[in-house]
Amino acid sequence: MFSKVNRKAVRFKKRLRVRKKIEGSAERPRLSVYRSLNHIYAQIINDENGTTMVAASTLDPTLREGYGGNIEAARKVGELIAQRALSQGIKQVVFDRGGFIYHGRIAALADAARTTGLEF
Repeated sequence: MFSKVNRKAVRFKKRLRVRKKIEGSAERPRLSVYRSLNHIYAQIINDENGTTMVAASTLDPTLREGYGGNIEAARKVGELIAQRALSQGIKQVVFDRGGFIYHGRIAALADAARTTGLEF
């Protein structure tokens, strides 16, 4: 009668919709964000080579001391990914929200990366 919504499949379809329009290059790599219940992960990816240039997450040894599933942790990850990107000479990126709504932890990570110096 009623079907249960598979949230993972819905997010996957949204992610594919976003990825049709977004592609990272060497000049402007893609900042990809993934959020789980307990942690948040960010990677800067060059899609031409298929390589990860910079990565940061709440599992990183410098950020591991607190709870990783809140907005403050997302801000710290955004600052860390921006600092690491700037040290590698990456100033401009394309933001890939990964099918997640631009709200809460995703928005906090993006705003922290912007204030630290990344442009997108």
